[in-house]
Amino acid sequence: MSSMNQSSYQKILATVPSNEEGLLAAVGQDTDASAQWSSGLCNCCSDAPLCCITCWCPCITFGRIAEAVDDGKTSCIASGGIHALLTYMTGCGWIYSLAYRYKIREQYMLGSSPFQDCLAHFCCERCALCQEYRELQLRDSTLSSTGEKKPGVEVVPVPPTQMTR
Repeated sequence: MSSMNQSSYQKILATVPSNEEGLLAAVGQDTDASAQWSSGLCNCCSDAPLCCITCWCPCITFGRIAEAVDDGKTSCIASGGIHALLTYMTGCGWIYSLAYRYKIREQYMLGSSPFQDCLAHFCCERCALCQEYRELQLRDSTLSSTGEKKPGVEVVPVPPTQMTR
């Protein structure tokens, strides 16, 4: 009887795929699943200078995000100024920054829902801005926490399949 169980185990083990895609397919998960954010929404203090700047003047961080996402086509000063006006005059600057979160999510195929994005920016915009900037720093190694480009660093985009989940 034990030989019968042993042979069935050997058959099962022989059919187990050895690569990651095969394992994911075997358990019914999509191999083209979107990547996750590199840091959580509440990990603001992991980069203290960024946290302080975003806490006291979120328009600066947003301007940097807009400039990085638009590949320099949008000025940091212009985007930050519009964000500041919308935030301090109407309280709706979060809507403007939410549009860039959507762009980041689409650009890097990050997993999230539009409702979660909206909730993040409405309830804790500063945390969302820190998370977005940290994500851009991770994926674009030329960005520093002070917003300046690091000299002599070549930009190599990180495919979403190589990100840790």
